[in-house]
Amino acid sequence: MLRRWRMVNLQRHQDSEASHFRDDSERWKAVVCRDSRADGHFFYSVRTTGVYCRPSCASRPARRENVAFHETGADAERAGFRPCRRCKPGEPALAERRARAIEAACRMIEKSDSAPKLDALAKASGMSRFHFHRIFRSVTGVTPSAYAATHRAARVRTELTRRPTVTEAIYESGFNSSGRFYGSAAGRLGMTPTRFKAGGSGTSIHFAVGRSSLGNVLVGATDRGVCAIFLGDDRESLVEDLQHRFPAAQLVPGDEAFKKTVAAVVRLVETPAAGFDLPLDVRGTAFQQRVWQALRKIPAGRTATYTEVAKKIGSPQAVRAVAGACAANPVAVVVPCHRVVRSDGSLSGYRWGVNRKRALLDREGVQG
Repeated sequence: MLRRWRMVNLQRHQDSEASHFRDDSERWKAVVCRDSRADGHFFYSVRTTGVYCRPSCASRPARRENVAFHETGADAERAGFRPCRRCKPGEPALAERRARAIEAACRMIEKSDSAPKLDALAKASGMSRFHFHRIFRSVTGVTPSAYAATHRAARVRTELTRRPTVTEAIYESGFNSSGRFYGSAAGRLGMTPTRFKAGGSGTSIHFAVGRSSLGNVLVGATDRGVCAIFLGDDRESLVEDLQHRFPAAQLVPGDEAFKKTVAAVVRLVETPAAGFDLPLDVRGTAFQQRVWQALRKIPAGRTATYTEVAKKIGSPQAVRAVAGACAANPVAVVVPCHRVVRSDGSLSGYRWGVNRKRALLDREGVQG
């Protein structure tokens, strides 16, 4: 699952960057800025020197009229240009080499019975401890320890369904002691290990569907707090979505008292600039939690780009992963993913419809 997540996000990132650098004006901007993100998507040649380079080449800038662009290095060589000795375009790009090193580190983490030490991971990757930690976070969006914890949490879930006891599952998942596991088990599983092993049958989610000017609003809450706020047109589809997100939980229709919670959420939908002080029980990966916390700091009436959010959480290369975290947000409006826009200010996809996103921003006074 983790490996598939990495490959899907990497492919999405590559597809996004490839589409961004198809226009010659955008390519020239990348060359002028020495944008390493463009490496591998195209090459440029310089007529006066007879060489071709990566976009990020640190050589002396060429004049625009002397520059031509090529899809591949082979295309540049067929046109009579030789590879630059400085940026060595015939070899893997630095970003690609780093990505391969981090991919290998991820496999090392996944194959280890216990979480590998940071020093060991850095040494295997041929980097210093500090440099490896920074590169790992920029590529994956999380720290090595958070990645290891997420992987072990996945192993726990699997082992709990295979092993006869919870204790055996804990040790088979790479924890050195049951005490260390139980100290943060609820955060990883969303419930106690015993309850998880029983299929989550002891977890109850009270829910109800209210009406707003933007359509139906489903609100779900555990005994800890609000865990779901979904927007949509069809009530049954919203309830099915809730059951899909919490397949092992028991859904319980909300009582009269629960209507106050629904009313508070509907008020927030109608006036998204208003505060929301009800407790939350929002579960996600370590990276998703970082993104959601950053989103809650965007004030009403303001927007931020996916790139700005990625920089804010200290992972400037994880723009696509930030978009994925926004799409996975389970509590509309409370975690204001509607305030995140593209770099040109236009509205991108919104889980509950772009029209609703536009309406929410209009209510906050954001000009389109």
